Amino acid sequence: MKPGGKRSSAEADARRRFSWSALLWALVYPRRRQRTAPTLAGAVLIVLALGIGSAAYNVGNNILFIALSLLLGCLILSGVLSWLNVRGVDWWLQLAPRWRAGRETVVVLGVRKTKGFPPTYGLWFDLTTRTVESGEPARAESTFSARGIEVRAALARADRAEARQRLFLTSRLERAGEVRLEWTVRPANRGRLRVSLEQVGSLYPFGFLKKQFSADLQAEIVVWPAPVAYRRLALAATARRTGGEPMARAGEGGDLLALRRYETGDSHRLIHWKASARADRWLVRQFSAERTEALELWLDTDAAVWPRPEQFELLVSFAATLAEDLFREGRLTGVSLDGAPPVAVRRLHDLDGWLDDVAVASPRTNGPAVPATRGGRRHALLTFAPEGLRGVVALVNGQRIAAA
Repeated sequence: MKPGGKRSSAEADARRRFSWSALLWALVYPRRRQRTAPTLAGAVLIVLALGIGSAAYNVGNNILFIALSLLLGCLILSGVLSWLNVRGVDWWLQLAPRWRAGRETVVVLGVRKTKGFPPTYGLWFDLTTRTVESGEPARAESTFSARGIEVRAALARADRAEARQRLFLTSRLERAGEVRLEWTVRPANRGRLRVSLEQVGSLYPFGFLKKQFSADLQAEIVVWPAPVAYRRLALAATARRTGGEPMARAGEGGDLLALRRYETGDSHRLIHWKASARADRWLVRQFSAERTEALELWLDTDAAVWPRPEQFELLVSFAATLAEDLFREGRLTGVSLDGAPPVAVRRLHDLDGWLDDVAVASPRTNGPAVPATRGGRRHALLTFAPEGLRGVVALVNGQRIAAA
């Protein structure tokens, strides 16, 4: 099993012992997940075989019977080779972490030939991405009373929430061979996204028959909000220059705390080049934080405060962007969402879990919430408030420190 994906196969339902009777029955009556249909060239070949067959029985010419047998043998051979072409082929999906709305990411489809002969050629894979709606499923209703414009609008929304791509196997896949096919995806919105491998098909070998498999392979990923541009106000810069008591945790104070391995998101200016050259791996400087820089971020999604959808989306993106920036600066000590208990942020994994919750957040309608407290000393609380009809402002103790 590849990390971050799921595996399937053309023979995934059951691994049965080989028998000639089962083979013949599978060729005559394939399983429901398999579908074989003639192409245009195959339909022309079938019509031609019927015409030659009728003429051969009426005339009694042996040459026509030989031609008929060649055409029928070509169709049967095409079906057998198309079945052998996908025998023993496994496939799986591999999704990279940290998807963001509006940014390109790569979906990897792995294909491996585990057994069987001959080699595999000319497969195609139909991939789709679809937004997973949060909340309870919609109640089934009749569409006879709906107007045409409403139906078209609903279909347009469904098309925007779905993307399709067909990947082709361009090289020969030998036994025990493996290839990786890539699809570049740009998710439009935050939330849960389902990546599905719906069908696997082939026109091998002659193009007379089109064989398709229902793969039913799925993997879900959480798409984080898109980063937004915001401005830091002068008060934040003044607070950072005041200095304070150093803390024994990561931050951007003046004292060097330790050297650690480089992680995704670290600033390149923190790389210790001499230590990295000696250790033969990237190392970054980790400074001590200062108490006056410590902030706890609380995101309140009350629908009464954020009634406008566009402003709420800006709030979510602004909160996620600001939280990541504060974490890189070593100023973020905790995060919380609505009335949930706050989470201490000591490493990147702690922040990732909170960003997953923020990515699927929606306006809350059960009244105002109060930020929960953690044990021990509490740091300055960072909150958000609407600014006008479109803007969002970040507040610390009632004072504006950033705006978007």
